[in-house]
Amino acid sequence: MKLDDLRQSKNIEDRRGQPSSGINYRQASGGSNLLFSLLFSRLGWKGKLVLILVFLLFGGMSGLGNLLPGSTSYNQYQSSQVTTSGTNISDQDAIFMSKVLGSTEDFWTQEFANNGYTYDAPTLVFYSDQTQTGCGIGSSQAGPFYCSADQKIYIDTTFYQELSNRYNAAGDFAMAYVIAHEVGHHVQNELGILGAYHQKRAKLSDKEGNALNVRLELQADYYAGAWAKYVEGQGLLEVGDIEEAMNAAHAVGDDTLQQEAYGRTVPDSFTHGTSAQRKKWFDLGYTHGDLAHGDTFSVANP
Repeated sequence: MKLDDLRQSKNIEDRRGQPSSGINYRQASGGSNLLFSLLFSRLGWKGKLVLILVFLLFGGMSGLGNLLPGSTSYNQYQSSQVTTSGTNISDQDAIFMSKVLGSTEDFWTQEFANNGYTYDAPTLVFYSDQTQTGCGIGSSQAGPFYCSADQKIYIDTTFYQELSNRYNAAGDFAMAYVIAHEVGHHVQNELGILGAYHQKRAKLSDKEGNALNVRLELQADYYAGAWAKYVEGQGLLEVGDIEEAMNAAHAVGDDTLQQEAYGRTVPDSFTHGTSAQRKKWFDLGYTHGDLAHGDTFSVANP
């Protein structure tokens, strides 16, 4: 991706190297956790019960308050510039992500205006180990996520490297896809989709709720693809960029992750969609480049 002429977003909080506190757990209000929610969804009811009991033993009832959206507060390390902090993410990587965020701001401001809406951009937070969020404690073990309670995207300092080393999704545009996907959850929040999702999700069984969550995640993939279409129109794509995004979408598919971890898949536990579904909806977004064709909730077979 060509970055030289792109501006850096000012909606950046750099918490790298800041002291962290709290339990090593968090709940992401937007349902956008790439890793932790998938792991939890794989557990049967006995496994979930054990996990909750372990949490209660080590975190206590006081820790439960941190899991409620908006129940925690924290000092904001607000910065309009990316600074050196000696952590796992380099300044070059941080500047890249800041520029990607800036380009999503430009695209969604334009697309919202085309549809008669006003777009309020999210904030991107860099952190290491743990951090306080509007949705509880953010952990580096959980991967990137969006919190609708404070309208912020959280990316730990190790994920950029993990995407390449652990998930075999190398390339700068693979990381750009991840950021654009999380921005997609903010778009859903701006449009009222997340609120409607939470209301409906509360009335469903685990199986039905998982299926609904898949549609939510696939729509965020569509929105990431729509942004990629905009980037292409700006002449910013390089050879291989879309393939990098497709590889990333494939790498975080539920079936791929489960097969690699357990040697089998449990479709009823899928929360983000299969690799094929994620690639499909990213590609649809890349084809249409708009809001109009991204309704994953109405189609029979997303």
